[in-house]
Order: sequence, then C-alpha cells, then structure tokens
Amino acid sequence: MSLLKRIDKDLITALKSGDKLKVMVLRGLKSDSKYYQIDKGEELTDEDVVAVLGSAAKRRRDSIEQFRIGNRNDLVEKESSELAIIEEYLPEQMSEDKLRELISAAIAATGADSPAKIGLVMKHLMPDIKGKADGKLVNQLVRDMLADR
Repeated sequence: MSLLKRIDKDLITALKSGDKLKVMVLRGLKSDSKYYQIDKGEELTDEDVVAVLGSAAKRRRDSIEQFRIGNRNDLVEKESSELAIIEEYLPEQMSEDKLRELISAAIAATGADSPAKIGLVMKHLMPDIKGKADGKLVNQLVRDMLADR
C-alpha cells in the first residue's frame, strides 16, 4: 500500500474514532502532499511523500527547539505529539553509529580532508540517507568528522 493511501486510511480511522489531533496532522500532511504534487506536476511517489513528511517533521523539530528556548512547555508538548504522528509514516531513522559509518565511507569516496569540503560530502551522502536521518544531525556529524582530520 502506498504511503498516501495509508495516510488516507488512517485519516478515516482517526475521523471515526474522534482523534482530533491525528485528524489535524493527517489533513495537514495530505494538504502538503497535494501542494507538492501540484508543484511537481505529476503523481507523487513514496519517495516524494517521504520528502513531504521529512519537511513536516523538520518544521516540528524546529518549533520544539524554539518553544523550549521560549519556555513554552505547552507548545513543546503539542508539537511533540504532532511529530510522533508524523514519524509513524517516516522510514526508520538511522542510528548515529550507522550514520558515522556512512559518513566515513562518503569522506573516503570524496577525498574530503577539511571542513571546507562539507558540501561535497553531503552531496555524496544525502541520496543514501534522505528521509532516514535528520539533516541537521548529519550535517553536524560530517562537520565534526571533517574537523578531526
């Protein structure tokens, strides 16, 4: 079953059960997907839907970070609940050890030897990990591993 069909099915279930938060989040994801489809001009693949989900998850993570700084625990809790729903549809996230392994391979493959070449490593790495790891974490790990060289 495609990811969009699964979201549709779960939306209907959430509507029937009266889960207002899940309904709101899933409707938002469907809306984001529809806008993405219009921009793309063709039917979405599961990879496209994962990209939409990743963007939605990133927005929630950024909001959580800002609300923590602003000491707004009520909003942190709300955004965290929404993020948990979105993460149900994302592929399993890679562990930090697995990321370090892939980053080491990418550094070796690109011959990067300084933090100035982070873009080269990220370009090589992102197709393999897109949707499977937080971009901010990957960027920080690459930066740290290149700094150690």
